[in-house]
Amino acid sequence: MPGNKALVLDANILIRAVLGRRTRYLIETYAEKVLFLLPRTAYEEAEEHLELLTMKHQGDPRISLAFLQRAGEVVELIGSEVYGQFEAEAQKRLAARDLDDWPILASALAFGCPIWTEDTDFFGCGVPIWTSDRVEIFLQQSSTAF
Repeated sequence: MPGNKALVLDANILIRAVLGRRTRYLIETYAEKVLFLLPRTAYEEAEEHLELLTMKHQGDPRISLAFLQRAGEVVELIGSEVYGQFEAEAQKRLAARDLDDWPILASALAFGCPIWTEDTDFFGCGVPIWTSDRVEIFLQQSSTAF
């Protein structure tokens, strides 16, 4: 996908894609034009919390896990070999916040791209942040930039 714009997803966005419709629609609609990146640790975090969240919303955990696996095929899962060199910088920028989120920020630094999240810990970390209520602006601009 050379030349395409990239966007790092936070685990909470992946969970929204599984449990909701709008986020899934946005990812599926723009997947051909925007490279959705997700650290493996974020995928594992979503997988870890998904069953409980699904039951909390009176859903079927098996169906949710199937959606999660499908979402994992649409996004590009990346490992620490891609973003690991940015660990120290990401942790410095997230100091006094949630340090467990450093792979998300490190991925954004590695690719020079924004983050799609609902987590306010990323605000003010030095990379653009898009929330679900505004991310379609970025997606539309990115898909027509070619």
